[in-house]
Amino acid sequence: MHQRLGKSMATAIFCLFLGINSVIGTPAPAVTPAPRPEDAVAPRASACTFSGSLGYSSASVSKGSCSTIVLSSLQVPGGKTLNLENLKDGTTVVFEGTTTFGYAEWEGSLFSVSGNKITVKGAQGSVLDGQGALYWDGQGGSGGVTKPKFFKANHLNDSTLQGITIKNAPKNSFSLNYVNNLIVKDVTVDDRDGEALGKNTDAFNINNADGVTITGAKVWNQDDCVAVNSGKNIYFGSGFCSGGHGLSIGSIGDQTVNVVSNVTFADSTVQKSQQSVRIKTISGATGTVQGVTYRNIFLDGAGVDADYSDYGVVVTQSYGGDKGKPTNGVAVTGFVLQNVTGTVGSDAARIYIECGVGSCSGWNWSGVSIIGGKKSTSCQNVPSGGNIAC
Repeated sequence: MHQRLGKSMATAIFCLFLGINSVIGTPAPAVTPAPRPEDAVAPRASACTFSGSLGYSSASVSKGSCSTIVLSSLQVPGGKTLNLENLKDGTTVVFEGTTTFGYAEWEGSLFSVSGNKITVKGAQGSVLDGQGALYWDGQGGSGGVTKPKFFKANHLNDSTLQGITIKNAPKNSFSLNYVNNLIVKDVTVDDRDGEALGKNTDAFNINNADGVTITGAKVWNQDDCVAVNSGKNIYFGSGFCSGGHGLSIGSIGDQTVNVVSNVTFADSTVQKSQQSVRIKTISGATGTVQGVTYRNIFLDGAGVDADYSDYGVVVTQSYGGDKGKPTNGVAVTGFVLQNVTGTVGSDAARIYIECGVGSCSGWNWSGVSIIGGKKSTSCQNVPSGGNIAC
């Protein structure tokens, strides 16, 4: 009996030993890592193409899923915005074919984009058609039908607009607001069809901007080619402007911050325009305009309607108030003209300066030679020195 008991205990001990060894010899299961948020996000498609009458809404919904957004011959219904705001950093938008915006009486905008490091470009032959002829009534934004603004670029930073063609804008074309380090190159605004009834068809309105460079622009319109209302470090060069109100600073005085500084217009032609070089500040307003330069600007007044052409160079501080009664709340300092030459219409004043008392100073002009038209006899408070002539 003792022999059988000993044998049984030995067997039990041996089995226990094998069990322990088998546990020790088996590797533990691998630990599953915690899920990462980035693994739950689907990768962005390299390119997405949207087209036709429903493409505008699909693009607005799916914009975050595409690194390149191709808008091919879209038809955007009236009263709707082609909304590409809050794009992911580095997104590229390409217009192909003709994008048509339907008619509706509303404020707009027709297209809107925002983001960082964004590129918006037009493919060869592409057009954004606002069908302005359906809206134009000679009243612009002052009455008649309500007309939408076209291209809104708000909060667009370190970005580029390139090769875009806008045709027949109902009202303003490019509204560049709260932008930083924006490059605009080889853009066309063609509102020639609005010569009779188009109004307030500004090409570029710039507000609250720091760093805007516009080169190679071609503009045919019926209002400001460029209007800088507030901002700094702005450059417009190698441009062509026809039929409108020229290269303008202002109106100054109706922004939250009424400061314009370090602005240069260079190497550009202004053709058949109401005026070519203009600084306008709102009557009774306060603010500052400093360091504005116009360099190598050619005034082409050949063939301009005498009733349309008013000035070659004009500075007025009574805008929106009583002409001839300038106010001095906006200081205009460091205004430089270099090689501003050409012709104006037969009834236009070559140069007209209407400054408030003590508000214009530190100007420097050289190479200013404007012919045609007439000499103004009613300039006020012209700054002394700096070869200023009125």
